[in-house]
Amino acid sequence: MEAIGDAPDRSLFERVGKDRAGMEAIERPNLTYWQDAWRRLKANRMAVFALCVVGLYVVMAVVGPWMTSYSYTATDAKATDALPSAEHWFGTDMLGRDLWSRVWMGARTSLMIGFVATLLNTLVGGLIGGVAGYYGGAVDMVLMRVVDVLYGIPYIIVAILMMVVMEPGMGSLIVAMVVTRWIGMARFVRGEVMRVKESDFVAAARVLGASDATILVRHIMPNLMGLIITNTMMAIPNAIFTEAFLSFIGLGIQPPECSWGLLAREGSQTLSIYPLKLFFPAFFISTTMLALNLLGDGLRDALDPRLRGE
Repeated sequence: MEAIGDAPDRSLFERVGKDRAGMEAIERPNLTYWQDAWRRLKANRMAVFALCVVGLYVVMAVVGPWMTSYSYTATDAKATDALPSAEHWFGTDMLGRDLWSRVWMGARTSLMIGFVATLLNTLVGGLIGGVAGYYGGAVDMVLMRVVDVLYGIPYIIVAILMMVVMEPGMGSLIVAMVVTRWIGMARFVRGEVMRVKESDFVAAARVLGASDATILVRHIMPNLMGLIITNTMMAIPNAIFTEAFLSFIGLGIQPPECSWGLLAREGSQTLSIYPLKLFFPAFFISTTMLALNLLGDGLRDALDPRLRGE
């Protein structure tokens, strides 16, 4: 018999705590895959901050040029190379054009090129990689040999050659990126499809008489959507940097249009005298690429099925 005043049995409290934790786990609401991914993404502060930064830049790309009375193409010979002021918030360039409106118009161009080119690369690469991985055999061999040949050619050289042949502009940049950047997505999707197509649910769909297109589109691809979204998000910064590089060397966006790469090129010409002209586009290029990479890391953790339930 336990004496009065003795310490209580701690194992009893431990069992009660475990039972209570188990009951809370049972009472936790059932979440879908996307709801659980959003819950884990919100718990990542860096990813949420990056999402806010990207969202702010997208909103400013839409409304920023309209927040000032100066057009991004309007010149003013009396206000050339002006410093930031209440009238020109980011100053002006060598032709007297307002840099605030040009920076956010450039953001509209750069972000649109980055998002559209990456989306098209995902669609093209996903389609080719999915077909190659699902059918295998001769289809896979032919498609992958084409991919191997294109993979051996540096994409930036192909993009530069295409920009030399075509008329420089937004459409030409997007086409050049799509021609050269879908290869990585095709390889990734092919490997994942070859892994998933051996699953039991695919065999069950095949036994029930589902067509190959139905199995690929409705059963296999939805199970890869999280990984595809993550890889797509990680590819957007590369597309933005490619546009900035091509515009910087004079093969991308041409005046009077503007992009962050073109603004960086113009700012570098007067770097020693007016460094702010280069600072603004360089700052937005850097912070956008950093935010998109942080957001991609957060999405990778949030959409990983192995981490579900943690």
